[in-house]
Amino acid sequence: MTTRLYLLRHGEVESRYHRVFGGSRIDMELSPAGHQQAERLANWLARTPFDALYASPMRRVQLTLDPFRRHLAGEPVILPGLREIDFGDWTGCGWDEIQARFGMSAYDWLHHLEHDRVAGAETLAHFIGRLSVCLQQILAEQPGKTVAVYCHGGVIRGLLSLLLSQPLRWFEHVEIDYAGVTWVDVGVKKAGKVGNELQLLNFTPWRDLP
Repeated sequence: MTTRLYLLRHGEVESRYHRVFGGSRIDMELSPAGHQQAERLANWLARTPFDALYASPMRRVQLTLDPFRRHLAGEPVILPGLREIDFGDWTGCGWDEIQARFGMSAYDWLHHLEHDRVAGAETLAHFIGRLSVCLQQILAEQPGKTVAVYCHGGVIRGLLSLLLSQPLRWFEHVEIDYAGVTWVDVGVKKAGKVGNELQLLNFTPWRDLP
């Protein structure tokens, strides 16, 4: 029985938080472009009949979800465990500040988190642990169903790590765009074996926006 998961990142955030580590501590708004992306994403998703929808409680996710609500028969399930990772002392810092302030490259953020080098940050073990709980709940509640999961870039990387049995650091340089769609089939039977298959990675329905 295959469960189809659509992992959806929130739209572009307000400009003052571009290339800034917001994580779970900054509950930011969407930019005007982010609202447009959310509309395009909702319209694209509307062609697929979803059985259930789960979402992070953070504002940028909820604002991205809003245009899709009109296509829903019921209410989304809000899972606090789907919120973005806590970046500790890096919170509020721009990517270009990290080297100057902490002597580390922001581009290697997953590597630094993996080795507990970011003061006050959530450990990767805790992050992956809470995502695993969310994933187990979704799969237990929606076997064989088609499910939308509105969340964050870091969360999508974490879920891919769990679903594809790859180290989280493998996804460090995998782009997860604003309002992007990643689709994974869970429990696919092939040649007598059952596994998970990545069907779509980082598709952006809004690319033709002016």
